[in-house]
This record gives sequence, C-alpha cells and structure tokens, in this order.
Amino acid sequence: MSENETALPETTSPGRAPQQRRVVIVDDHAMFRSGVRHDIGPFVTIVAEAEDVPSAVDAITRTLPDVVLLDVHLPGGGGAEVIKQVHATHPDQRFLALSVSDAAEDVIGVIRAGARGYVTKSISAPELVEAVGRVAEGDAVFSPRLAGFVLDAFSGAIDLASIDEDLDRLSPREREVLRLIARGYAYKEVAKELFISIKTVETHVSSVLRKLQLSNRHQLTRWATDRKLV
Repeated sequence: MSENETALPETTSPGRAPQQRRVVIVDDHAMFRSGVRHDIGPFVTIVAEAEDVPSAVDAITRTLPDVVLLDVHLPGGGGAEVIKQVHATHPDQRFLALSVSDAAEDVIGVIRAGARGYVTKSISAPELVEAVGRVAEGDAVFSPRLAGFVLDAFSGAIDLASIDEDLDRLSPREREVLRLIARGYAYKEVAKELFISIKTVETHVSSVLRKLQLSNRHQLTRWATDRKLV
C-alpha cells in the first residue's frame, strides 16, 4: 500500500445489503473524499481511497472495484492518466468521473481516455449511488448538460484534436484565468475570484495569448466560446 492511499475495511455494517458495489474514491481533497464516504457509504462498499495518480493506480489494480469514482484533476497527470495506466493491464475496469469541472475539454478528455460516465460534484447522494450502479452494469451515465458535450464530440461539432492540442499547452491555472476572462471578468474580478494578484492575472493572460497564438482578449473570448469552454 502506498503512503498516499487509505485502505478501508471491506466488512459491511448492520443494515447493508449484500452485493453492494465495490468502489474506490480518487480525489486529491481529503475533505471531499470524507464527504462522499459519509454520503454513499451506507449504500456501497468503499474498498480504498487515493489522492494522486500513483496511489490511485495501485489501489485500483490491487482491489479491482466495480467502479472507480475519479476526479479529473489529480497530482501526477490527472484522471485520464489513471485510466490509461489501469486499462493497460485491466481494460475492463469501469470509471465514473466525478468532478467540479464541467468544461468541455475535461469531459471529452476523460471520456476519450475510457471513463463510462461523467457527473459533477453537485450531484445528490442518491443520484450518485444510482450512477455507480448503472456504470457497474455497463451503462454510460452523464449529467444532462455534459451529455451534450459528448454528443457534439461524436457529431463532429467539437474539434477534439484541436481542443486537446491547444489546451494541453495551458497550465490548470491558465485555464481557470482563460475561462473567467472569456466570461467577461475584469482583471480585478479574476484576481479576487482566484485569490491572486492583478499582476499575476496579467502574466497568465499574456502567457495564454502567447501559447494560443492570439492577439487580444476578443480573440481569446471567441476561441473559448467556439470550444464551449464558457
């Protein structure tokens, strides 16, 4: 067991139904993992938790759960990297992305990697339990708004290659700044929202424009809008 992984007992408490779905929770925020464990623990069997890519791969390949609840943004390479590494040896392992992000590139990226579904962290506990059960049975599960991204991707309305290639150049913080600027936030508002200085916002915007080969804020907003990032 790695030092970043928390193993949990597989015994069930009184009142637990037999044949519960075995679940691994992967998220880099301990408080969020605790909340999920509290909310759905009576209805599933949580066999392990992990907080980054290496500990997640170790936990999943060791316990082989029915479903992995997987955050998109993780230290060590992100949720897509977890799926890639696990599927190299266990191609049938099922993943349900559970993320605060509803950005098109995050949804499409993790689905392309092999996740069977994607729901946001605003989902209720009963809905999450149902989603886990459906994914375990082989169904694809998406929050209603996110399903549109996937349909657009398959229809060709979103240029997947362009999204991956361009956004891979940006750091997570640059992507956050990009989305806020594209939504019409002033630099001061971005700084307040992300708890950074205005100077840092200016630096990030300059870096984004340079990496995407754009000239101004108007072009940046159009670029993000065309890719449904706002």
